[in-house]
Amino acid sequence: MVAMTKRVKTFQVAFSDPSKTFYCGGDKVSGRVEVEVNEVMRVSAVKVRALGCAKVEYAKGKQRCRQEAEYLRYEEVLRLDDQPTDSDGSVVLRPGNKYQYTFGFELPQQGQLVSSYKGKFGYVHYSVKAVMERPQQPPLECKKPFEVEEPLDVNTPDLLSPTGGMKEKKVTCMFIPDGQVSLNAKIDRRGFCEGEDICINAKFENTCSRIVVPKAAIIAKHIYQANGRTKVFRQKLSSVRGNHIISGMCDAWQGKSIRVPKIKPSMLSCNIIRVEYALMIYVHIPGSEKLILELPLVIGTAGLGSRSNSVSSQEGSVSNASQSWVSLRMPSEPPSYSDIPRDCGLDQPLTPLLDDFDGDDSPIFMNAFPFPSPPPYTEAEEEFNGNARMLPVF
Repeated sequence: MVAMTKRVKTFQVAFSDPSKTFYCGGDKVSGRVEVEVNEVMRVSAVKVRALGCAKVEYAKGKQRCRQEAEYLRYEEVLRLDDQPTDSDGSVVLRPGNKYQYTFGFELPQQGQLVSSYKGKFGYVHYSVKAVMERPQQPPLECKKPFEVEEPLDVNTPDLLSPTGGMKEKKVTCMFIPDGQVSLNAKIDRRGFCEGEDICINAKFENTCSRIVVPKAAIIAKHIYQANGRTKVFRQKLSSVRGNHIISGMCDAWQGKSIRVPKIKPSMLSCNIIRVEYALMIYVHIPGSEKLILELPLVIGTAGLGSRSNSVSSQEGSVSNASQSWVSLRMPSEPPSYSDIPRDCGLDQPLTPLLDDFDGDDSPIFMNAFPFPSPPPYTEAEEEFNGNARMLPVF
C-alpha cells in the first residue's frame, strides 16, 4: 500500500527480496521505507511496526463472536543515513530527492508463529506498517503484508504409522430390518504432502436389499473458536468412487488411490483457528443416511514430505495386498464405468459437505443415458486357490 498526498509523492514499504514468497520462524525480514515529497516538509520521525495476529469473527444469532490472538509485535524508529537532524530529531525532506529508511528484524523462532491463513470466519495476517509523523499534522501510514509458513514435517514415526477402522450400519425399511452395510478400511500412513497419493485398502459388504456405492473423499475441517464458542466449517476437496454393490455381494479396494490436491498444510498450533484434514470413506445407501468412516490426516509442508516415500509406500501397499487383511484373490473384471471420463463432474472441489447431494448414485433413479458405451474388454477364465472378490454374502 502506497500513501500519497499533495505534499507527499511516494511513501511505501518495500522488502529487500521481493521474490521471497513466504518467511519461516527465525528468518530475518528486512527492507526499506521509500519517501519522495513534492515540497519541502519536516518529518518528526518515521517508525516501522511489524504485526502478526489471528482473528475470528462470526455471527451466532444476534450475538457477534470475536476473538484475537497476537503472535508478532515489533517496533523501531528509523533514521536516515547521512542526513542532518535537528535537536528534536526531526529532518527536512526536499523535493527531487529519494529518501530510504532501512529496517530489519528477526521473526520469533519456529514453533512460536502460526502460518498465514484466510478462511470463511477468520484469518492469520502478518504485515509491516510504516508511520510518518509530522509536526502539527496527522501522521501518514502505509502497510505491506507478508506471508509466514511454519514448516510441518510429516516424516515422523507417528505420522508414518498405518491407521484404519471399521463401521457398520443396520438398514431398515418402514421399521422392518433390511440387512446391514459394513466397511473396513486402512491406509498405510497419516502424513502426506500436496500431490501425493493416498492408497486405500478397504472391504465393503452389502446384505441389505438396496444397491449401494462406496466412495472416498479428502475433507478439510476449519475450526474457529471465539467467546467460548466453536464453529466448524467443512469442505470436500477431492473424491473418488467405486462400483455399485448389489444386494448380497461384497467388494474390495486394493490400493485405490486419491491424490492430495494443492492445499495449505494443517494448522494445529493456533489458539483460535485450526485446520484439520481427514480421509472420509463412506457408502451411499439410497433412502438412508451414509455409512461414514473418517481417518485423520496431517498435511505437511511441501518439500519436507518425500515424494519417493509416497511412491514406495504405494508399491509396498500393492505388493503386500495379498497378505493384507482386506485382500481377496479375484479374477479380472470388466472396466468400471466410473473410470470413463464424462462431462458431468460428479465431484467438484471445495464443495461444502452440507450441499453434497448424491442423487445420481441410486441406480433405481439413474438417468437414461448418463454414460457412454462400456469400453471393450476380454474375459478369460483363471483358476485361484482362494475365492473370487465378488461373492454372495449369506
